[in-house]
Amino acid sequence: MPYTYTVTSRSSANPAAIFEALARAATWPSWSPIDAAEIEGGADPRDRQRAGDTRIFRTGRNVSRERIVELVDGRRFVYDNLGGPFRSYRGTVELTPAPDGGTEIVWRGVFEAKPRFTGRFWQWYLTRFMQRMADGLAAYAGNG
Repeated sequence: MPYTYTVTSRSSANPAAIFEALARAATWPSWSPIDAAEIEGGADPRDRQRAGDTRIFRTGRNVSRERIVELVDGRRFVYDNLGGPFRSYRGTVELTPAPDGGTEIVWRGVFEAKPRFTGRFWQWYLTRFMQRMADGLAAYAGNG
């Protein structure tokens, strides 16, 4: 059974600035709970990534691999988590210009948990974790 989460945040930055932070793995430890980021295959995480690139994120002792599925400049960033406690996991970050300036950030995910009966836990956890991600991204881009 698939589970979902949706979190929102608001940034004073324009969508292009927010998208640039999303598209460069090296920025993620600056605005999120992630400790370190690299690109599979040794590419420079400061460079702008493309669809098909796989990122490796470390948070404490946890390691996650995420493949970028779709990039629409200034509008959408889509990725799949590869492995971990999920059978499937797709995250989408949508950026919309706010009517009075800045950007609305909507970060959502749909996933199936690997261990049975853990979906509700992961939904609860991811909602809180991703809210921290969205708020951190909004503040980081807004201060740039």
